[in-house]
Amino acid sequence: MLISRWWKGSACAAVLVACGVSLAVQAAGAEGEGGAGVKAFAAAQRQRPQAPQLPRSRFMVEPGITSVVIAPDGATLAWLQQRGHSREVWVRATAEGAAPRKLLGSTKAQELSWTTDARWLLLQSPGEVFALAAQGQAGSGLVTQLGGSAKREVRGLDCSQPDAILVIEQDARDASGTVAGWSLLRVDMQGRRTRLWHDRQQITEGLVDAQGRLAWLQRVEGTTLVLHHVQGGTLQPVLRCADLYRCRPLASQADGSVLLLSDLGADLTALQALSADGSRRTVLGDAQGGADVDEVVLDPLTAQPRLVAWRSDAPRLRAVERADAMALTTLQARLPGRDLALQVAGDSWLVEERGGSQQGRRWHLFNPRTQALQFLFDDALQGTRDGKPAVPIAAASAAEVLPVRWRASDGLMLHGWLTLPPGRNAATLPLVVNVHGGPWNHWGPQFRASTQLLANRGYAVFEPNPRSSTGFGRHYAMAGGSDFGNGRVQQDIVEGTRWLLAQGIGDANHVGITGASFGGYSTLLGLSFQPELFKVGVAAVPPPDFGWVLRWILRNPEALQLSNVVPMRDWSRMMGLDTDDAAMMQRLHAQSPLANAARMKRPLLIAAGGQDQRVGIAGVIEYAARLKLAGADASLLVDADAGHSNRQPLAREATLFAMEQLLHVHLGGAAPQPPDGEVRAYLRDSLRMSSADFAAYARPGMSPPDPQAAQGAASLRPRTAGN
Repeated sequence: MLISRWWKGSACAAVLVACGVSLAVQAAGAEGEGGAGVKAFAAAQRQRPQAPQLPRSRFMVEPGITSVVIAPDGATLAWLQQRGHSREVWVRATAEGAAPRKLLGSTKAQELSWTTDARWLLLQSPGEVFALAAQGQAGSGLVTQLGGSAKREVRGLDCSQPDAILVIEQDARDASGTVAGWSLLRVDMQGRRTRLWHDRQQITEGLVDAQGRLAWLQRVEGTTLVLHHVQGGTLQPVLRCADLYRCRPLASQADGSVLLLSDLGADLTALQALSADGSRRTVLGDAQGGADVDEVVLDPLTAQPRLVAWRSDAPRLRAVERADAMALTTLQARLPGRDLALQVAGDSWLVEERGGSQQGRRWHLFNPRTQALQFLFDDALQGTRDGKPAVPIAAASAAEVLPVRWRASDGLMLHGWLTLPPGRNAATLPLVVNVHGGPWNHWGPQFRASTQLLANRGYAVFEPNPRSSTGFGRHYAMAGGSDFGNGRVQQDIVEGTRWLLAQGIGDANHVGITGASFGGYSTLLGLSFQPELFKVGVAAVPPPDFGWVLRWILRNPEALQLSNVVPMRDWSRMMGLDTDDAAMMQRLHAQSPLANAARMKRPLLIAAGGQDQRVGIAGVIEYAARLKLAGADASLLVDADAGHSNRQPLAREATLFAMEQLLHVHLGGAAPQPPDGEVRAYLRDSLRMSSADFAAYARPGMSPPDPQAAQGAASLRPRTAGN
């Protein structure tokens, strides 16, 4: 709920950005486009053999292999491998047939990176960066702590050095709570620190040249990001990115320019080159004009751009240079229809193969010169409740996924994804609409276990990316403005659903809606305001009043740790959500599920976390109490120890079972596999309000939330306009 990473840039380095490894950064009144493609897709899926109903455990798996990285010289691979409760570090030579060896038996690291000289593996966890000797040399140890009061964060490798990283550190606050300043540091593998710059204003990025001198510095000036060229120890402002335009520096170039991802002067984020005189040119943008750049692959030694990826509307990959383009064409022909993530090193490309219908990932080495493709390994998927290796879902049983587009009644072209089970007549299927969280987020081409589970149970699944979704340009992301009640954003979802029904996808009498966070809010809206369309809903961690939750987050900085560099109050106002606008807050409340609880007459399951710091449990309980007063057919599942996201295997399985059960009863999909004793016990302990659908799993004599809880819960939350 309320994620604002979009503004900072569509390419977000989740780990140490090796100087060129990859940057990760997504009916009535409506005129449909792509209807012929939808119908052809449905016809093709009907011809496939029908998949058997698979046990829920087959969808309850976690990646066993993560963070596979190739050394800059192309000679060595490293990866993290989960074995039960232990996470290990493994390495192997890239030569075909080389045997892997375990380098470390236990680590808390979540990501790996190589240093430029390939002598060190950097193990990054939320709290630290640890250097692990990769070539037998001595000296493994802590490089730097992360987070904490200094809010220290790694910005990438210092590519001018064989073994150093760049770190931004916040100074201590003074007695008044003011931050004294920010520092850009070079830190080597022994933890030695060199300050490259100190500033009274917040530093967001710093890039060095080949000689190790600070070349470019980006900082926050008010609500504007300003990118400075550094000469002789002096900052020279070159580019100003105000009004939430996105400008993300990636790497300094040998000619003194800087590569950046930006939508300045345009709508879509593209790869640009900026010179010290302020002139800019587009290196590569979306030729199809529909999506922001998702990923840029740089050469690890020269920092030159090699490949660019887009994924928001469909996985696409393009090369910058002609030689790479020819090799890429060959690679894509060898692995057709897959979403490929590449790392470039020496004469090798490390290829990560994934897809919406492929559970787990596969890794290959590709030589662009000889065009040889070497399979490395599959993801060793782990069962979530026993930690044992899991059997991936076979391709013949997986449902295929199609990107779809439809035109909203006001003319905006919208995007989404359609998943259909094999061997079924799409026109007779129950349809489940799954709305993403955020709302500034988006569904991409990734494999989603819950979507595949629903398809395996005989549901068509529609995953819309309504306006305010990210990945489709600045206008698309900002088009929702403040219309987050029963307004334009919700109407996009409704119109997309009706458009699909008009294409012969789904039975209009058997349509459900699900979602988490903002998706849960949309679910509550759909059941309250469009009950003729949505017959049942499952809402996880749903804010019952969008405006209240927004104001609560603004008043409680600890409720959501944003990576956004602009203060969230300014950010939300520039996005069209001004919490000081009484009329706007009144409208959001008047259109909220909370204020319209009496309208909610459809079967509903709510899942919430007792420790949720984004969507407070008090508001959820108040909403549930109002539903009880109104006689609604609703159930409430509360995990007292869970936050906004609950990744505990038992909780996940219990929630999936509950979703299956509710949809089976009210939409007619396949009956779920009966829960085992652990799941039954979890449901007994967590069901706080139960409809007849879950009476068999509730605690005997369980008392539902007292209707008077509405008054008590309301007293726990700040008052807002209209509340």
